[in-house]
Amino acid sequence: MKKNVAMSMLLGIFLFGLATAAFAAPEIIGAPKCKMCHGAKTGDQWGKWEAGPHAGAFATLGTDAAKKIAADKGLGDPQAEPACLKCHTTQHFLGADVGVDAKGKYELTEGVGCEACHGAGSEYKSKKVMEDHEASIAAGLNMPGSAEFCSKCHNEESPTFKAFNYDERVAKIAHPVPAK
Repeated sequence: MKKNVAMSMLLGIFLFGLATAAFAAPEIIGAPKCKMCHGAKTGDQWGKWEAGPHAGAFATLGTDAAKKIAADKGLGDPQAEPACLKCHTTQHFLGADVGVDAKGKYELTEGVGCEACHGAGSEYKSKKVMEDHEASIAAGLNMPGSAEFCSKCHNEESPTFKAFNYDERVAKIAHPVPAK
């Protein structure tokens, strides 16, 4: 009898663990993890991001200009203010529905990284999944391509907003994977 109870408890714990893992939120792995596959040999998506404005989004919050804007709005340190971080960091943009992979390389200082647009990468990061476009989409890879998506941050709420022409802006940051 005791053996059956113990086995039932172990089975219950095992099944609970499986269910928890199956419903776990995707996690941010950090842009440096993307660099491993998206470097110069595959179209240099990493280099395009690194040289672009999104990589420096968090750093801009540390400037005197950003501190003045925050002060004028009655906010504290812009590098700690949720109102600023929601558009200047991947984690705050994606919100509370995603976690951060403890083994990953994500840091707030990466600014608006790959996963802000493409979704938290823990479920689609493997080479096997990424080599199959449909599998990567099924595993959570987003391929945003609309002014509506970009206007979540590029809008009149931003204190430094300038007219946003989606076609012009997206051309500046485009980073397609070359056809094989």
